[in-house]
This record gives sequence, C-alpha cells and structure tokens, in this order.
Amino acid sequence: MLRIGGIASFSTVDWPGKLACVAFLAGCPWRCPYCQNAALQSAEAGTLNEGDLFALLDARRGLLDGVVFSGGEPLAQAGVIEAMRRAREMGFEVGLHTCGAFPERLREALPFLDWVGLDVKAPWDKYDQVTRGVASGDAARACLEMLFEAGVGLEARTTWHPALLSPDDIATIGHELAARGVRTWAVQAYRAAGTTGELPDETVYPSDVPADLPALFEHYEFRRA
Repeated sequence: MLRIGGIASFSTVDWPGKLACVAFLAGCPWRCPYCQNAALQSAEAGTLNEGDLFALLDARRGLLDGVVFSGGEPLAQAGVIEAMRRAREMGFEVGLHTCGAFPERLREALPFLDWVGLDVKAPWDKYDQVTRGVASGDAARACLEMLFEAGVGLEARTTWHPALLSPDDIATIGHELAARGVRTWAVQAYRAAGTTGELPDETVYPSDVPADLPALFEHYEFRRA
C-alpha cells in the first residue's frame, strides 16, 4: 500500500509541457538540508493511499496528460511500481521525480516511465556532503546512466545553496552532464519554504552561474527562489 503525503490535482510545472496531477509519496533515505518537502522524509508522513490517488485519476480521465510520482523519494516505496503500471493502463503518461537513491527500483520502473526529473545534487565525489548518505553519488550516477540507456525523457535539476555548492561545483556538474549528453538542465535557487530551516536564508542569481554553462544545453533554465 502506498503512503502518500499529499496529492496536487492539477500542475503545469512538475512535468514541463504536461498537465499532470502529482502524488507526493512519503519517505526518503537522504537528508538534504535544502529539501522543500522535509515533512515527507519520514515514511510515517503518509496520510493518503493509492485509493485516493486512483479515485482522482479516474475522475480526471481526459483532463490530465499524466501523473507524476514525487516525494519524498517515491522509489523508496516498492508499491510505486504497481501504481505506475496501473496509471499507464488507465491511459495516463507517467512521470517521476527522483533523487537517484534506488537504482535497482528505477530499473523496475523503467517500462512504465515516460519522463524523469532527476536531481543532480553535487559533483559525484561530494554527494554525501549534501545528502548525508553513504555512496549516494554512486547511486545517483548509476540512475543517470540507466536513464540514458533506456532513452527515457530526462530533465536534470540542481538545487543551489551557496553554503553547499560553489560556482566551481556548479561548473563541474554542468560540464559533466553536458559531456554525458544531458540536453535539459535546470539550476534551482534555494528556497527556505518547507525546509528544516537549518541553512542560512541565502540565495543565488542567474549571474552567479558560470557564463559558459547555459550554451552547453539544448534546454537550460534558471529557476528563481
């Protein structure tokens, strides 16, 4: 049974170019200090279940393009695979927001996915400093490689707080993604809303992004706080 912390009935921003509903699943193994859904990091945060989600989807047939499974980290729950399959059978496209913590479960999900928003949190060797996990960069990089092999639609996104990443770190991330063939990258300025509040309330601006990076991507976006 899925543990869902909330459902957004309509969204135009969680899957670029699509009108989708968003299910925010509870639970995440990582503890990134800028997480805007910090309340969903605990698996106990779910107050809804798949019955609530599919009742909404059934009522939105013909009105929505798809459903996005977000979180928390949706792949922390094994039941999300069956939910994706069921949504596909109902005629909805399926999107996923993931931090890349569960490569093997992502492999299970691939047959049901149309698009993925993958968080790229830091240069691979600095990942654990942001996630407070162990070998988290290895897991995230494996997910990136897997998505490329599968040819799934992909947006990489990097949240930037100046206390966690330097301009040189952003340059490293951008160049590595471009070299791998990523065509869509979004740099997201830190926002304090929904976080634990442990980081200084500071932000970054488009001019802070190293000037050569946007041209490396077919689609580049700076998302403001």
